[in-house]
Amino acid sequence: MKVLILAAGEGRRMRPLTDTRPKVMLPLANKPMLEHLLVEIKKAGIQEFIIVIGYQGETIRDYFKDGRKWDIHISYVTQEKCAGTADALRLAQGLVNEEFLAVNGDVLLREADVRQLISKGSTAISLVELKKVQHLGVAEVDGARVMRLHEKVAQPPSNLANAGAYLFTLKIFEAISRITLSPRGEYEITDALQWLLDRGEHVTYHMLTHWLDLTHPWDLLSANESLIAAIEPDNQAEAEANIVLKGPISVGPGTIIRANSYIIGPVIIGRDCQIGPNSYIRPHTSIGDSCHIGSAVEIKNSIIMKGSRIPHHNYIGDSVIGEDCNFGAGTKIANLRLDKKEIAIQGIKTGRTKLGAIIGDGVQTGINASINTGSLVGSYSYIGPGAIAGGVIAPHSRIH
Repeated sequence: MKVLILAAGEGRRMRPLTDTRPKVMLPLANKPMLEHLLVEIKKAGIQEFIIVIGYQGETIRDYFKDGRKWDIHISYVTQEKCAGTADALRLAQGLVNEEFLAVNGDVLLREADVRQLISKGSTAISLVELKKVQHLGVAEVDGARVMRLHEKVAQPPSNLANAGAYLFTLKIFEAISRITLSPRGEYEITDALQWLLDRGEHVTYHMLTHWLDLTHPWDLLSANESLIAAIEPDNQAEAEANIVLKGPISVGPGTIIRANSYIIGPVIIGRDCQIGPNSYIRPHTSIGDSCHIGSAVEIKNSIIMKGSRIPHHNYIGDSVIGEDCNFGAGTKIANLRLDKKEIAIQGIKTGRTKLGAIIGDGVQTGINASINTGSLVGSYSYIGPGAIAGGVIAPHSRIH
């Protein structure tokens, strides 16, 4: 069996993090989310992958190449214009067998669920039961059969969300050839499935045992927590005197942990980093390769992407920091409102009472800069010495 991975989209709701990379390449536990997906699918026995790329697709191709590093085979097709999921699926016509798996590249699945979906033996979709489904497609079911599909409607008729993984036969390509543009101006997989349902095709489903909703950038924190909790301890660091390591901690080769640093796992730190002296790294933090976390720096429940430097008396809590950022001495990110209420960003409730900032690549701050709770800071912005920044900040901005 082959699997088609749909990875052509930008992920606009993940901005500013997707200004500089496709959504599927955002790191979780120091690996792109797409890598986590590929590994779980391979565990289920599939080794032939076709990845549909589009927005900044070379980033995906350069990282995964032909797949031999993971003992799989990867080929690529390019969706020149982002015209919807069914249009991306159409590109695989002639490249897949009678039965094949199709999965959205930003879905995190477990091996057991992949096996269950494959075992259905006919057209099948994956579903997950959620409290809020307005931003997702939903299904109406009767027993083991799917009866009707709805795509992002204001009043969903069920709370069974389409989880973005499918088992298809070649019949899907005829359905794609018959559908028209949706109200969103795209060719939708759900419309193609509904075309089959309207003609009596038997479509079944599998209820996933594990699924993470990665719609907004703050969702990365919950996903990171989940994945990092399962890391195998593997400390390859060079350690100086008087460091304290508690809980599961993974540290890559070439990293130096300097004197008097205190790290509580689960924590993952990449290769060639400098940690400390006197750093305090708290649980559920991932730090990418070639980062510098320096003297009297405290980091809690955050994602720090590769090449970023946070070297002097900084506090980072519940935040996502892009690549190659540089924080001046004393820069602090607030992560809790004084009234301790839920934090909203651009009118969207995040479901979190603790949320710092989402910061794009290449952001620089001066000494004693302060960034408020729930801020989105665009890539390559500059926040000057002593400045107080908050809200949504456009890329390449200068805050004084």
